[in-house]
Amino acid sequence: MKNNLLFDFIADKEKNTLTIRREFAAGRQLVWDCHTKAELLNQWFAPKPLKTKTKHMDFREGGYWLYAMIDPQGPEYWGRTEYTKITPIESYETVDAFSDETGAINPDLPRAQWVVTFTPAGSDKTLVQTVVKYKSLEALETVLNMGMQEGMMSTLERLDDLLLTLTK
Repeated sequence: MKNNLLFDFIADKEKNTLTIRREFAAGRQLVWDCHTKAELLNQWFAPKPLKTKTKHMDFREGGYWLYAMIDPQGPEYWGRTEYTKITPIESYETVDAFSDETGAINPDLPRAQWVVTFTPAGSDKTLVQTVVKYKSLEALETVLNMGMQEGMMSTLERLDDLLLTLTK
C-alpha cells in the first residue's frame, strides 16, 4: 500500500458483515467529498479497469445514487444506493442494491445496509470505516465469491490516486 496506509477487510460470517477499514492520506472533508459528490465518485468508484458513470445523484436522506460500472469491453453493471441517514462529514448510511439502468432493484442479487464513518487520523489522514450488513450468510458469500475483497482493494487504490491529484 502507498504510504503504509491501513487496510483491513474482515468478513464476519456469524454476523453476515464485512468491515472495511481504510486510511487515506487526505483530510476528512476531502475524503467525504470524494464519497458524496458524483463528479468525484465518477473518477474512482470502480475497480480497474472499469469506469463509473452517474445517471442520478441526490445526496440527502431519502435520496439515491444510480450509477453504472462500465467494463471496457462494453457491459455495464448498475447499482442503486439509497441514502437513509447522513451526518455531514462524520457518517452516512445506505441501502445498496444491484439494479438496472432505470434503478429497478435486481431481486436475484444481495442487498446490503452500509454504514460509512469518517474519522480524522492525525493532521493529514482520514480513517474510513465501512460496515456492510447482509441479510444472510448466503448473501455475504455471494458477494465474496463475486470478488468483493479484490474489487474494494482496487477501488480504494483508485481513490488514493485521485486524492494525490486533488491535494497537490
